[in-house]
Amino acid sequence: MPDTLAGSLQILALAGALALSYRPLGDYIAWLLTAPTHWRVERLLYRAGGVDAEADQRWPVYLSGVLAFSTVCVLFLYGFLRLQTQLPLSLGTPRMTGGQAFNTAVAFVTNTDWQSYPGDPGVGHLVQMSGLAVQNFVSAAVGMAVVAALIRGFTRARTERVGNFWVDLTRIVVRVLLPLAFVFAIVLVATGVVQNLHGARDLTTIAGGDQSLLGGPVASQEAIKELGTNGGGFFAANSAHPFENPTGLSNLVEIYLLLVIAFSLPRTFGRMVEDHRQGYAIVSVMVLVWAASTALVTASELHSTGSDAGHEAGGMMEGKEQRFGVWASALFAASTTLTSTGAVNSAHDSFTPGGGGMTLFNMMLGEIAPGGAGSGLYGILILAIITVFIAGLMVGRTPEYLGKKLRGREIKFASLYILTTPAIVLIGTGAAMALPGERAAMLNTGPHGFSEVLYAFTSAANNNGSAFAGLAAHTTWYNTALGLAMLFGRFLPVVFVLAMAGSLAGQQHVPVTVGTLPTCRPQFVVLLTAVVLGVVGLTYFPALALGPLAEGLGG
Repeated sequence: MPDTLAGSLQILALAGALALSYRPLGDYIAWLLTAPTHWRVERLLYRAGGVDAEADQRWPVYLSGVLAFSTVCVLFLYGFLRLQTQLPLSLGTPRMTGGQAFNTAVAFVTNTDWQSYPGDPGVGHLVQMSGLAVQNFVSAAVGMAVVAALIRGFTRARTERVGNFWVDLTRIVVRVLLPLAFVFAIVLVATGVVQNLHGARDLTTIAGGDQSLLGGPVASQEAIKELGTNGGGFFAANSAHPFENPTGLSNLVEIYLLLVIAFSLPRTFGRMVEDHRQGYAIVSVMVLVWAASTALVTASELHSTGSDAGHEAGGMMEGKEQRFGVWASALFAASTTLTSTGAVNSAHDSFTPGGGGMTLFNMMLGEIAPGGAGSGLYGILILAIITVFIAGLMVGRTPEYLGKKLRGREIKFASLYILTTPAIVLIGTGAAMALPGERAAMLNTGPHGFSEVLYAFTSAANNNGSAFAGLAAHTTWYNTALGLAMLFGRFLPVVFVLAMAGSLAGQQHVPVTVGTLPTCRPQFVVLLTAVVLGVVGLTYFPALALGPLAEGLGG
């Protein structure tokens, strides 16, 4: 009973904090994306980069900016990782192999933060601060910039111009991510998260043994890792490490950070399209899916079919921190897999088949409840377009969404967006299972071993970054295959989103008529939720049946 009360109060406190943040943060982001003036520091950055801040770009130019910037970031970070032994504050860490450096560079540039290396001894402090942390800022800003371009597609008419990528990127970093990360790094330090430049120190434990403990700039990395829905971890244990997440309070702050921007962006959407009801409809779907997922993961872990000892401990405690327990672990797991964060405070591989399967299903949804910073909103808007199209078929008229007709061109872009990630996941998983050498990397056989491989490719293609621990993914094949899955899973959908934005912006607005589907009413919320669950269920059900469902039925 005490655990139930504490867990329920924790969820209520989190929901209240997110509700209080929804309007001010969403309005602020909408303001900065539409403000006509530039701050002085922004003008200096534009001048240094040779950027014409007044230029309004067509969608292919906007896309070329996204791809060019991301390519440079991959090359820069790859070089950093390969040369880290020659850099200050390297802590004696060896340089990464080519395959692992490629995988890591791609992971942090695509907002995935997949780590095939153990966190703390894998990279030095300078690489953490100037390489990985920088990508945590800019990769999140890229996602938010792309959704800003899509929203402009709805608000503009008779033009293919969707904004200026360099202006959007700069403003989001300077005006949103940097100040929020600075404030919450201080908050995390106050809760006990480590922030220093110490190397490894040899200590004597209470039991009389020897242990080497590493310090580092953890709080500053932790703040932007969660805020930008990046994931990864300074330490190998990620947010289960006491230096990275020491208390129940720091745990709640971290969950709040990984949800707050994504849950506030529907307010930005509603303000920019000048109809707040549209934002409320979108965020309602996000909340419904998030609440259902949290409830199902929690129930599965509390009412496990595991050992009697697990029941006596109040649930399945294998792989969970005692200082968090089942409720906080389940809340973190549901939230981190429904966003593109991938940070973990427990071992998902040790969850029950129902709980682990739900975390897998969360990522298969496309991480839209609320999803990653920017990527969650543009993902659910694409599904909203599909929903309006299906409703239009039911009544036999051309569908319209926010004053724009959804013609064959728009539906093709939406369909390609929806099919891309499942194709990457299923092809990658199938290839891994077909190759004897890659099957040997599975530490488990049967349905659970298959689930480990399926989880890895689902996490990579959806830019999540969490993993089932039973897969030895640090091989040349997995480093390359998962790196490609992250690249294609991030940038192919961006291509289709920006093409959609240009196509919508090129149309003129059409007036609302009696035949227009209202997209701000509860009926639309229910229909969109059904489409979200139905599309994923039809796509992934066979794979889920071979993995967590088979494991659960066989257990």
